Amino acid sequence: MTTMTLAVPAELKHKLEGFPEINWSEVARQAFIQKIRDLEFLKQFKSESKMTEDDALRLGREVRKGIAKRVRGE
Repeated sequence: MTTMTLAVPAELKHKLEGFPEINWSEVARQAFIQKIRDLEFLKQFKSESKMTEDDALRLGREVRKGIAKRVRGE
């Protein structure tokens, strides 16, 4: 296994030190693994998608209108 050094703000480091029983390296490792899975899924999904940018913008506008109607109680 290789070693990786992370920089975190002092306040975060202080909070991490408040939980010495937690293996923060393992927490970070698992977060990296999950993020990679998410990115690989999105990359695969995007490569298979036929949706254009215009389609996505149009769909976004429709969703936004629907949400606005729901919020207004229509």
